[in-house]
Amino acid sequence: MKKKDRRKTGEIDDELEPRDDSEEGSILARTPLPGDEEILLPSLRPRKFNEFIGQSAIVEKLRVFIAAARERQEPLDHTLLLGPPGLGKTTLANVIAAEMGVQIRITSGPVLNRAGDVAALLTGLRQGDVLFIDEIHRLSKNVEEVLYPAMEDYHFDVLIGKGPTARSLRMKVQPFTLIGATTREGDVSAPLRTRFGVVSRIDYYTVEELKVLIESVSQKLQYPVTPEAAGEIARRARGTPRVAIRMFKRMRDVAQVGRQESVDLKTVESGMRMLQVDSMGLDYIDRKILEILLKRFDGGPVSLDTLAVSVGEEADTIYDVYESFLIQIGFIARTSRGRIATRAAYEYFGMKPPAEQTPSQNQLRLFDN
Repeated sequence: MKKKDRRKTGEIDDELEPRDDSEEGSILARTPLPGDEEILLPSLRPRKFNEFIGQSAIVEKLRVFIAAARERQEPLDHTLLLGPPGLGKTTLANVIAAEMGVQIRITSGPVLNRAGDVAALLTGLRQGDVLFIDEIHRLSKNVEEVLYPAMEDYHFDVLIGKGPTARSLRMKVQPFTLIGATTREGDVSAPLRTRFGVVSRIDYYTVEELKVLIESVSQKLQYPVTPEAAGEIARRARGTPRVAIRMFKRMRDVAQVGRQESVDLKTVESGMRMLQVDSMGLDYIDRKILEILLKRFDGGPVSLDTLAVSVGEEADTIYDVYESFLIQIGFIARTSRGRIATRAAYEYFGMKPPAEQTPSQNQLRLFDN
């Protein structure tokens, strides 16, 4: 079931530290923030596979598929890219188009509201072009039904007129490659998913991969970073390239204002304290989620909606941006009854995990009769 947008509501515990309202979004957000344009500049994006850092298994497979498609002079099979935000799905789609030597058209699921929207895109494609649809899980059923015959047989039908005089007109499109990207694999409809010939899951990056990425970005931005500083940023970047690049840019700001010629370890430690990002990569919202779960709900279980209201964030934001990382590092677990805090979360805050709960005498009496 797709989740709806929710308004931010709720209050926070008095014992939680105040949030700095001057910040525009979290430094750890995996989705783009204002000021991220430099991250997306062509000068920073890899253009070919030999410039692409990380995801070696996926890159190796795509190299083979692309080489075979080019030898046959055919478009690459339709490709579905799965994974959390900020891991480079859009970048990888651009690299695929460049390796195929074709143009790429970029759009997103929420933008394609009507069948005519996708029809206009399809008719504008040339032989072998790539159509990239981000958030493809948010396509409407009407739009998907236009895509099905276009993906399989390179044509689609449009209805002209209304009532008894209406007639169907078949429109041909040039052979093309559809690349879809989604953060919600379970929300992609089965009929759409089965039409993709290549399905690749992009996983979180290792610390070493992020360190190499940060050093590469440092060279492109012409602001040096020491190996120790690059490694420390990588350890706090939650396995996400977008976060790592954003963090490096903020550390560059700190170094520049301090009249330093490079970003060193001392700069990173000072900058991370300013951003309230600890050594594990947890920021204010992460700690707020954990503290509310531990102190207000006694470690859970608690539903995502209730947790979101208590934190004052939208449930989708909690789910996409924060919860996945907290689960990854073993601080939260999902159960059929809701979210619960793990022993590691208690230990992080220096709290004693509760003992195994046993039914109270009052609870036992309920079953005596």
